[in-house]
Amino acid sequence: MDKPKSSGGLWNCARPVSYSRSPKHKSCSNVMLMEESHLANAQKRQIRECLKNGAPLHFASNPQPPPPPILPPQPKPVQSTSRRLPSKPQKRCADQCKAGNSYIREKFRPGPTRDLEKEKRRLQKILELGKDEPKSQKSKAPELRRSSEEKDRIDEILEEIQERRQFLEDMASLGQEQQYVSVINTEISQRIRELELLNKSSSQRSEGGSEK
Repeated sequence: MDKPKSSGGLWNCARPVSYSRSPKHKSCSNVMLMEESHLANAQKRQIRECLKNGAPLHFASNPQPPPPPILPPQPKPVQSTSRRLPSKPQKRCADQCKAGNSYIREKFRPGPTRDLEKEKRRLQKILELGKDEPKSQKSKAPELRRSSEEKDRIDEILEEIQERRQFLEDMASLGQEQQYVSVINTEISQRIRELELLNKSSSQRSEGGSEK
């Protein structure tokens, strides 16, 4: 008894699903529709593989849109504690401006004035001699002043000595000379000693000036 032959065999393999070939412009439009549709990248890749291998397409009835990407948490803005300056300059009223020190003028302080007559004489000396007045002549003024003061003091001392001698003579006429003679003679001796010192210093200066 013959065995029933199976429907399969070497030449009875399952044939791949063949899609009807469309014109070139139709296939291009299908690809553009697929690109424009809101499909996930995985679904687009699956469609390309099925078209390439001739496999049947399997789509879900309601394809879920891809989940939204998870964004990293945004850091909170740091509030600056610094004081903000006003965007526009604030105008001050006239009273505020006058209350400050902006309208107070500094007092004029004149500098040291120069002796015009002395300056004229100095310029005349420069024109006559071709150079400024030597400084050695200026140093003679203090010496002349000092000698004049010493002369006045010598005259004053001589007058004091004469007064004391006259006082002793008056007391002698009254018979009271012994009460004052020691004191008056001491004062006269002090004045004579001061005269000697003045004469000595004056002679030393005169000798020093003659040597120069």
